[in-house]
Amino acid sequence: MNAAIRTLVRGVGATATRKTTTSSSTTLRPLSSVAAEAASQTATPTPGLPDSIARVGGPLAFPNEYPGQDYVFNWCLNADGVTPLNKSAFRITKPLDLRVAGLTLPKTSPLHVNASAEKSTMPEAGGDKLDFDTFDDRLQVTKDALSLSPSLYCPEGYAPNTRTGVRIITNAGASLAPDLVAYLDRAPRREPKSMAITCYVLSSADVKDEFTGYAIEEVEERKEDGSKLAVSVATVVVTGSPASLKKVVAGIELCVEGLEADAKERSEKKAAEEKAKAAAA
Repeated sequence: MNAAIRTLVRGVGATATRKTTTSSSTTLRPLSSVAAEAASQTATPTPGLPDSIARVGGPLAFPNEYPGQDYVFNWCLNADGVTPLNKSAFRITKPLDLRVAGLTLPKTSPLHVNASAEKSTMPEAGGDKLDFDTFDDRLQVTKDALSLSPSLYCPEGYAPNTRTGVRIITNAGASLAPDLVAYLDRAPRREPKSMAITCYVLSSADVKDEFTGYAIEEVEERKEDGSKLAVSVATVVVTGSPASLKKVVAGIELCVEGLEADAKERSEKKAAEEKAKAAAA
């Protein structure tokens, strides 16, 4: 297992739950006007239904969602520490989602990226070249900048040739998102939830001090029966002007290697404990 491991706690609430709350910009109308509108919608009784149905208000469309504004996904991003303040965050799990986000399809798919040089220089938090405090500071600054971005693009899928889930949260649409979609293996589209690997990628001309780094941490997930399960999760931070595709890929590949090593060590430790118990019985 990695030399520097921090243990966190994450509950079953990792899967986002739809919430139907109004935004601060919602205009409230007097109840009398709402009632009048509802009455007008049901003034003509439907054949076969009692006249009392006219006293029931008609359905109202609420909340208002549109491409880039999905409450379930927004709450999932919020759990990842990024709040899309401009209400424009696109979850991209397949090439068609790129068109919905106003982006072009990748020119090459699947896209193979050689990031061996970048892997050799990317530091891991907790090591000699990068401490956790510095990593946490840069991570928070990146999350804040992404939250303020005009739009967010979030490719999701499996790391190539694995079943390790990856989410990339970036403001780099046309310059990066299509290539990342082509790089990741496609995964089944399910309700959004926290991923094993989360990448925060900020691309901006305002970035003066470029940063790359990753961290692997042990998380205790609370299951529905109240028990706890130890798993490892990984975080990648890449900032640049512009952000580098190869650095993002390097971070993902390093995280996959670290997560696999942690899982193997955890499995071997469990097997040794079970063997010891059997010998003592």
